[in-house]
Amino acid sequence: MTITYREALREALREALIRDERVFLMGEDVGAYGGCFGVSRGLLDEFGPRRIRDTPLSESAFVGAGIGAALGGLRPIVEVMTVNFSLLAMDQILNNAATLRHMSGGQLGVPLVIRMATGAGRQLAAQHSHSLEVFYAHIPGLRVLSPATVADARGMLWTALQDPDPVLIFEPIALYNSEGDLPADAGAVDIDKAAIRRAGTDVTLVSYGGALRVATAAADQLAGEGIDAEVIDLRTLRPLDETTLLNSITRTHRLVIVDEGWRSMSVSAEIAARAAEHAYYDLDAPIGRVCTAEVPIPYARQLEEAALPQPDAVVTAVYKAVG
Repeated sequence: MTITYREALREALREALIRDERVFLMGEDVGAYGGCFGVSRGLLDEFGPRRIRDTPLSESAFVGAGIGAALGGLRPIVEVMTVNFSLLAMDQILNNAATLRHMSGGQLGVPLVIRMATGAGRQLAAQHSHSLEVFYAHIPGLRVLSPATVADARGMLWTALQDPDPVLIFEPIALYNSEGDLPADAGAVDIDKAAIRRAGTDVTLVSYGGALRVATAAADQLAGEGIDAEVIDLRTLRPLDETTLLNSITRTHRLVIVDEGWRSMSVSAEIAARAAEHAYYDLDAPIGRVCTAEVPIPYARQLEEAALPQPDAVVTAVYKAVG
């Protein structure tokens, strides 16, 4: 069955609401409006206002309410409109959700799922288009996911809801309209392991979320030129699946990272550091990184595209690695 990324997320929400009466969705415009990106459209009519709750425009307040509901035994799914707006709830996420188990000596858990749109590609300008996953992947006490495929968009939520601690799911804005095949028996998916989306022998391309499309397009282009690239989808940024990454490097001996975040202090920097720490003698070339330009994301279409990682830039980085 072919469905869009948006529809896969909606089906995941519907399944969770049906399977567990403790689950409810809350956030800005998730009810009558159907969500800023249309993910929750129709769920208010199906499940009612008790379980599909519109909130005031105060991220700190409704994320805090979600933490309280989780402490009280419910399984809230909190939608934050974009990752940029999540910074208004950073105090709640870092100082409460991520730390309460530690500070209570294990007595309190916060089984909360926070969903948010991330990334660029839709001309939404600087306040709605950044990739700030690294902020949250830095924090102990959180699990950080970014589904890059329809199957993961459909399957990650239920697995996340079983976690006794807070899980953040970053949904790339540019993928909402994309389509993919979903198996008829699709269900919950593993959120502990990275996925090898394409096997290869000459170079390892590592990416996640919306940038996976760029890495895959580059691998297709490289294949036509006789370069066999292995493409790894990290899927989970915290905890990072180091094993899959290092095993790939031992096979290919070259590494190029594609990251929609900025290069400085980024997810790409962390991956490069781990590769250098644990696979230095397996690398036959310097590590390459293709990241977003270090500027606020522009509004103009041609400038937005110029700022973001593109397949040609990845191909150029691979040439340097295999040259």
